[in-house]
Amino acid sequence: MTPQPVGGPDLWAGLPVLEEPPGENEAAPDLWEDPIPLTGRRERPPFPAHVLPAWLGEFVAAVAEETQTPVDLAGSIALAVLATAAGGRSVVHVRGNWREPTNLYTVVALPPANRKSAVFALLTNPLYEAEKQLKTAMQPVIVEAELTARLAKEAADRAAAKATSAEGNKRDEMVATAVGLAQTADTLTVPAEPVLLADDSTPETVTSLMAEQGGRLSVMSAEGGIFDIIAGRYSGAPNMEVFLKGHAGDRLRVNRQTRREYIDAPALTIGLAVQPDVLKDIGKVKGFEGRGLLARFLYSLPTSTVGDREIITDPVPETMAATYTARVIDLALSLAEWTDPAVIQLSPQADAALIAYQKRIEPQLKARGGMLGHISNWAGKLAGATARMAALLHLAEHGGNGYAHPVTGDTMGAAIELGEYYTAHALAVFDVMGADPVLSRARSVLEALRDNRWDDVSRRDVFTVLSRSEVPTVADLEPALALLEDHGYLRSYQPERTGKRGRPPAPRLLAHPALSQGGR
Repeated sequence: MTPQPVGGPDLWAGLPVLEEPPGENEAAPDLWEDPIPLTGRRERPPFPAHVLPAWLGEFVAAVAEETQTPVDLAGSIALAVLATAAGGRSVVHVRGNWREPTNLYTVVALPPANRKSAVFALLTNPLYEAEKQLKTAMQPVIVEAELTARLAKEAADRAAAKATSAEGNKRDEMVATAVGLAQTADTLTVPAEPVLLADDSTPETVTSLMAEQGGRLSVMSAEGGIFDIIAGRYSGAPNMEVFLKGHAGDRLRVNRQTRREYIDAPALTIGLAVQPDVLKDIGKVKGFEGRGLLARFLYSLPTSTVGDREIITDPVPETMAATYTARVIDLALSLAEWTDPAVIQLSPQADAALIAYQKRIEPQLKARGGMLGHISNWAGKLAGATARMAALLHLAEHGGNGYAHPVTGDTMGAAIELGEYYTAHALAVFDVMGADPVLSRARSVLEALRDNRWDDVSRRDVFTVLSRSEVPTVADLEPALALLEDHGYLRSYQPERTGKRGRPPAPRLLAHPALSQGGR
């Protein structure tokens, strides 16, 4: 039997074929070959900065050079920056009734001392400047609206007071006038001060801010505290509704005694840089996977450069930084006034490229045998995420008037390359999270074999020491045992009969000698 490795056939080329387990009454061989690791080392390609428009790709590369950080960090943050500028103000029309908003959820995982905050500052500074300019432009409008609303309220109050003290026929006329003025005053609203960015805000704060901002908001942070907040650090229970609907653009309505908020088309962007342990922790939070929150993120798990960094580096050229700042601010400001979102169309070539990509992905989603079957919740959203990235690359190239031009086939090809990058990294991240239940159970079996130093054990004994929440039945254990056999950790054999009557004894398991010795 040829082993079927977790990491794909290419990772296992040239490894020995395992022998079939011994049959009934056949002595198990004493010689064991080294077992094949359960998870091969995932191929994690570097972020393809070359697919970004020149002004953006050059800046990303220059930031990575100056800070001596993986280009993945600046690249993923750059996509979140574009999504912040355009999210909620543009959508991409794929085909038929299929439209995707242009907001994204991205998360990069790197250990401490990788200068995440420095990279975040360089990439997000233009967004804060754009927010400042929006506030300055809106200030006179807010002042005028506040004054108008106050005067209207005062006029309505005076009219109500006069109507109260009026007599005879004049009373009805004055009441009608007071009602009319009160209704007018009630229709006057004061626009909220523009906000593009929030930090690790509570779900309630995010919802309120999005309602004030016409459905648009971005949560950008060089820490992973937002995951703790979603998981219920302050409320005691997970609260992820706004984060689910804010990604999909589904209508969000909050009706509570203290507040009522309606958002017809929410568009939330999240850009995070976290430590790898955060990914392990969120994979264990009840509801995150089942509700689909984890499936909404584009994950990047680059290799740390700590220990290999240059001490003296070239700073980002001033002209390059100025161009980046100007282009981000221009995109944010040019789309800020849109109430109905700008619609980005795909060219026939772009649509054909996306269709071909979808046809390539679909067979990989099969639960049995599909390379992406164990992360189908995530991979099922990959085509939509690719369309979103194509629209963002298109807007980065054309600015706020990108709606006047269709997305080209080349731009869609660039987005597909990004999709392949994030797929490779998602596979590695979900390995960390333990998304594959068979693989997770197999690891638990290995731990049990090591802890108990078993060299010959029954299936029931193994099952007995495992958690029922992880392995509810013996039948759930079998795929994990089969995987361990395929990888050379176990051998199944049939013990000899001790008598002529009765059922034959149940098959038993031989463990690799290294396990009983506490080895790998």
